[in-house]
Amino acid sequence: MSITAHQVVTLHYVLSDVLNDSSKQVLDDSQARNKPLEYLHGHDNIVPGLENALAGQAVGAELSVQLMPADAYGLRNEALIQEVSRGSFGNAELTPGSRFQTEGEAGPQIVTVLEVEGDRVTVDTNHPLAGRTLNYQVTILDVRDATRAELAKGHPLPPGTEHSKVEDRKVL
Repeated sequence: MSITAHQVVTLHYVLSDVLNDSSKQVLDDSQARNKPLEYLHGHDNIVPGLENALAGQAVGAELSVQLMPADAYGLRNEALIQEVSRGSFGNAELTPGSRFQTEGEAGPQIVTVLEVEGDRVTVDTNHPLAGRTLNYQVTILDVRDATRAELAKGHPLPPGTEHSKVEDRKVL
């Protein structure tokens, strides 16, 4: 079965980025964590460039995909670096490099602390991988049709989840 829209795909991947000297740094390895990725194809569950590269592939396929920033987590946007009040973080310990997940206009986003000076905190709301060229080594393990419940929710669900037990995310 080839990967098309509305199918659940299970795969292992190794994600690395290209450093300035053309060497690679491994950022994530699903096989090392013994946790394959499962996603619903055609529902924006993964970065667009990887989803496009996987379309039409079949179980057992192994591929290498290099994604430019625009096809992965986007280009860096310096306007997303801003100063906020220390009070925005409650009692959290803040040091440069600390990361927090917050609710942004388009859903959850990761905020990285760049600098702390008194009551002012400089943060970066770009995705941590924005602006980076990424390499994926992918092995496709399984492809199956999505259930009605998975289509209603827009992502894979645990086996046996009935569509009558989930709220449809579509707006009427």
